[in-house]
Amino acid sequence: MSGRIVFVSGIDTEIGKTVVTGWLAQQWAAQGEDVITQKLVQTGCVGASDDILLHRRIMGTGLFEEDRDGTTMPALFAYPASPHLSARLEQRPLDLAAIEAATARLCERYETVLIEGAGGLMVPLTEQLLTIDYVAGKGWPVLLVTSGRLGSINHTLLSLEALAARGIALHGVAWNSRDDSSDEVIAADSRGFIRDWVLQRFPDATWYDVPRIDLG
Repeated sequence: MSGRIVFVSGIDTEIGKTVVTGWLAQQWAAQGEDVITQKLVQTGCVGASDDILLHRRIMGTGLFEEDRDGTTMPALFAYPASPHLSARLEQRPLDLAAIEAATARLCERYETVLIEGAGGLMVPLTEQLLTIDYVAGKGWPVLLVTSGRLGSINHTLLSLEALAARGIALHGVAWNSRDDSSDEVIAADSRGFIRDWVLQRFPDATWYDVPRIDLG
């Protein structure tokens, strides 16, 4: 099996990538797709990826074998910061080869691998490598997560421009309603503007309206 990969990024940190990744994996699995998620690199945790654990809660699957052996969480750092800084503070370089090997193993076993990034597209993985350039080098399509918070139009359009400039395919845009602005007028207008912008300029992209998910 040679699984397809979709990389999940967002217009900012704390925009809802983890919830969207878990929700989409659950949706695709319900449609009969053999799907698993991976966290490219996770900071601010020890022992296990909090984001992978949340994916499994949303998917309702319990842990996979690949979670238990670390394949879905190949790079963990304790300090809650950009990966390049967390790695520097721990004096432990980010092992890109180990990440690539873990992704390859998942692609051999699953039809689809959803890979969640850390923060936004321009987050540095190392001192020399940005997330967006890592993704471009792999040729992965991107699912971009946005929301109705104030400023989301600007951040979304900038992210789309950055993807286009590097020739990265846009799989789709996910509207995370859980993160909507408390101002319903702003949220509604932002959704309409961004959706129209995406559908007019990226006709092959999919628009996802992600419902509010009860995380308990």
